Amino acid sequence: MNLTRDKHNQPRCELLAPAGSLEKLRTVIHYGADAVYLGGREFSLRAHATNFSEDDLRQAVDFAHSRQVRVFVTVNIFAHNRDLVRLPAYLGRLAEIGVDGLIISDPGVLRLAKEVAPALSIHLSTQANVTNVASAIFWQEQGVSRLNLARELTLAEIREIREALAAKIEVFVHGALCISYSGRCLLSLYLTGRDANLGNCAHPCRYDYRLQEEKRPGQFFPVEEDGRGTYIFNSKDLCLIKRLPELVAAGVDSIKIEGRMKGIYYAGGIVRIYRAALDHVYRCLEDAPGAPLIIPPVFMEEIAKLGTRGYTENFFDGAPREDDMCYTGAVVDQTYVPAGIVLEAGSRPLVEVRNRIRPGERLEYMAEGVNNVPFAVLAVTTPDGRPLPQANSGSKVLLATSPEIPWQAYGLLRRIRTGAGGNGAGNE
Repeated sequence: MNLTRDKHNQPRCELLAPAGSLEKLRTVIHYGADAVYLGGREFSLRAHATNFSEDDLRQAVDFAHSRQVRVFVTVNIFAHNRDLVRLPAYLGRLAEIGVDGLIISDPGVLRLAKEVAPALSIHLSTQANVTNVASAIFWQEQGVSRLNLARELTLAEIREIREALAAKIEVFVHGALCISYSGRCLLSLYLTGRDANLGNCAHPCRYDYRLQEEKRPGQFFPVEEDGRGTYIFNSKDLCLIKRLPELVAAGVDSIKIEGRMKGIYYAGGIVRIYRAALDHVYRCLEDAPGAPLIIPPVFMEEIAKLGTRGYTENFFDGAPREDDMCYTGAVVDQTYVPAGIVLEAGSRPLVEVRNRIRPGERLEYMAEGVNNVPFAVLAVTTPDGRPLPQANSGSKVLLATSPEIPWQAYGLLRRIRTGAGGNGAGNE
């Protein structure tokens, strides 16, 4: 497409990354997030993420702000009366800690936030299902400064809402999709008693289902999508990386990555790729405005290394067909697996092992951008210098490598998965 700035001439689009823990927060910031979103121990729609204690929140804000990164906190449950008892004090603590904004879906929670923490900006969660201009204007009139639009919108609809608002616009570009409208699902509550709208989803849409007749217990009848099972409620993952030029041209203020429940390798890896792709778009804008622009294939190639259910662009061009959304199995094979994370840089980095590491094997350092640096492990030692024949998951070790690499704290190491090619080894 031909890429030009639109009439808004807005600042550069923000890259908003998930942070399910302090460790993930540090890693996604290392890989280029402009802002992070996270949840406290209460009032968040990811009850089973590690989430942040009050002390964790203070550490997170201090770490992020020292690197000019913003911190937004999810308070996006649909609250019941019992939740309102503790909520005002919680909102007051968030303001005191110095977070940069609140992500809210419930009008009552929004009202309380404006009373208790009026200095904090309010971002509307995708759970509020904004699908039209009138709804967007309504929320803007309630004091919302940014709207995360419903994931069921086309690019044309996003443009129309952007044109109608002074408030900022945020769009999900990558991650898991719910089968329900913007995630407002009752399936988990119905099947397991765990309420997704209170942050306690059991993810029954990811289950492998079988058909059993009431009078024939234990006798299962085949209802297969493929040989691996039936995933009748499931969806491919969202991936709009190829459409970043259009989102930038449309005036989107923030692109958001889903994944507070995902591992550090996935979160850091996806943020790394979108950072590089977004920077590529802006380099093209500056160097050759109006010139045709496509996202180079290397970015999708890197995404494929992180594991996926398959990818869809969802509603971006219109309502998706069945083959656009339904995946054909539990997970597409992952060609790489995490090996470790750098805790301290240096000629011999201190690494926390995530997947056993042995002297003599070859790994890959995930440098910034999409620069992957292969290296050989010459020696593995304990922090006090004792040689090890193998470092197991969870241990902290020093690595001697060839070549030596300009390591950075919070950078990730990985290896080719056994059977995926190369000489990789090890179990996940």
